[in-house]
Amino acid sequence: MLRKVLIANRGEIAVRIIRACCDLGIATVAVYSEADRDALHVRLAHEAVCIGPAPTAQSYLHIPNIVSAALITGADAVHPGAGFLAENHYFAEICEKYQLVFIGPHPAVIERLSDKVTARRAMREVGLPVLPGSEGFAPDLAAAADTAAAIGYPVMLKAVGGGGGRGIRSVASEAELSRFFPIAQAEAEASFGSDHLYVEKHLVDARHVEVQVLGDRHGNVIHVGDRDCTLQRRHQKIVEEAPSPQLSPALQQRLREVAVIGAEAVGYTSAGTFEFLVDRAENYYFMEVNTRLQVEHTVTEVISGLDLVREQLLIAGGEQSVRRQEDIVLSGHALECRINVEDVEHGFAPSAGQVTAYLPPGGPQVRVDSHLYTGYHIPPHYDSLAAKVITWGQDRAEAIAVMRRALDELTIEGVATTVAFQRRIIGDPLFERGELSTTSVDEYFLT
Repeated sequence: MLRKVLIANRGEIAVRIIRACCDLGIATVAVYSEADRDALHVRLAHEAVCIGPAPTAQSYLHIPNIVSAALITGADAVHPGAGFLAENHYFAEICEKYQLVFIGPHPAVIERLSDKVTARRAMREVGLPVLPGSEGFAPDLAAAADTAAAIGYPVMLKAVGGGGGRGIRSVASEAELSRFFPIAQAEAEASFGSDHLYVEKHLVDARHVEVQVLGDRHGNVIHVGDRDCTLQRRHQKIVEEAPSPQLSPALQQRLREVAVIGAEAVGYTSAGTFEFLVDRAENYYFMEVNTRLQVEHTVTEVISGLDLVREQLLIAGGEQSVRRQEDIVLSGHALECRINVEDVEHGFAPSAGQVTAYLPPGGPQVRVDSHLYTGYHIPPHYDSLAAKVITWGQDRAEAIAVMRRALDELTIEGVATTVAFQRRIIGDPLFERGELSTTSVDEYFLT
């Protein structure tokens, strides 16, 4: 069993991990920037270490400071959370070098799958269909243009080391490609330390479906059902649900099976997510693997009864093998609404400042993951995610009804939030019918 875990992250995901550690009797160490001195994860952890000033490059992305904090406090493991260094194989290697258990996949697996081009190739080799696109990264605009011409517009420009919706552009013509290529390169370099891009066919009017997998260190791999993350704005997820609505039982089962096949092929351990695009004819295409805990892991937990962070901790500590597939029982339907501190009326501009009032919703079938509290001052330097409201129902209609009630109860004052925007989505007949695609937000909810 692990004794002490350093959480190399902040915000609601750090709070989430601290709680799971406490349930297992594991001591926790929070790291924080100077801007996060009063953050909730700092208050809840058993110990806390300041690792630098507000800029992420000098704090949450600064590997020497994080590793030093772990060694100084006597931590025996590091949980990277859901962002920052979570998919950085070099960070995982450094942790292992200093005999710190990295709570995630093996560094070699992270390296293989975090490169989206390599991941596509690996999954194609084991039989998973992938969208037409680059065989390798596009070294320059001319190479990208050749690939786009060969597969036909529209295409997607994507960062090879991408994630979180950054370094992605939808391109409808050669003129747009010329304009967006350097922009996507700059975003990729700033976000992932590499400006390498690849080109992929843009599947219009598709659904975004992902499968949660768990693998242990004894070669056992299972799935924990699927999730739907179709509702997105600028490739950032807004609403997630489990299971995915409007998939046939046959396709649902097939996606779950191929995710396990892919995970077994690369020797996957810990929690991970296989992401797919599904068209109206139920053709499916592998996109990528997220080698970390996803923000939307909560909806899987709600319908399965599993604590996925607990499972990560047990796997990393060698305490327990993954359960048998037949032991996983999925029940009902779950929704998650991401609540961001953004001003919807002004182009979703980030909002910062003091939270003058915070009252989360309660009652049956409601869960809230957040790092907010009344009086907390939200810094302007980081991701805008402030809370996740999760609801459960015996079916999708009940989960929606509970979500409406929960969003009506939620109170956050002092900063602009997306609560009203989420109320509009959840209350719309289009959402009720589940007739959604990855373009629904831009083409319908924002018009």
